Amino acid sequence: MDAVAEIRKIYHRATRATIARDLARAIELLKTLDTEEERERAAVYMDGLSQMRSEWQAAQPTRKPSTSTR
Repeated sequence: MDAVAEIRKIYHRATRATIARDLARAIELLKTLDTEEERERAAVYMDGLSQMRSEWQAAQPTRKPSTSTR
């Protein structure tokens, strides 16, 4: 499978639980692309992965500091 096809596959299978790992793998694949045309084709999926990560991180509840009584 070529790198752009694998990035596309990663994009379509990404979940909230796997997005960090998926994006890291996609970046590694992006680094292997030789031509500008390949990088442009992959850019759409890379942007989508980045947006998913941002949205999912923003939707995570923030942790409140614990108030323990010692």
